[in-house]
Amino acid sequence: MNLLRKFMVGRYGNDQLSMVLLIFSVILTWIAKLASLPLLVTISYIPLGICLFRMLSKDVAKRRMENYKFSILISPAYSWFKKKQKRVKDFRTHRYFKCPTCNVDLRLPKGKGKITITCPKCNTDFSRRT
Repeated sequence: MNLLRKFMVGRYGNDQLSMVLLIFSVILTWIAKLASLPLLVTISYIPLGICLFRMLSKDVAKRRMENYKFSILISPAYSWFKKKQKRVKDFRTHRYFKCPTCNVDLRLPKGKGKITITCPKCNTDFSRRT
């Protein structure tokens, strides 16, 4: 264990982009094995090689910038997924409505009957049944 720790000193290590490349490589390998495509198995080693190169690289600033750009690229999808995950978690206790004028998502408790909703952003009033 100490030998591995000494080897990794000064190297970049693992980050989000490396994990995505690793998972992509594994999924590509599974698909290639199920479809019996030897060329796809060979192609699936490319993301794995890039992942290992990034993890063992000593150019930390460059790898950090690559991960930063990847994070910026993936952040809209990540926030959309988190929003959907929160809605699924709250589906028993809350309902979500969109404001008719500014399209802001509003979260309201269930079981209140027909209520008048005031949008906090544009102050528009509208009625909905919760």
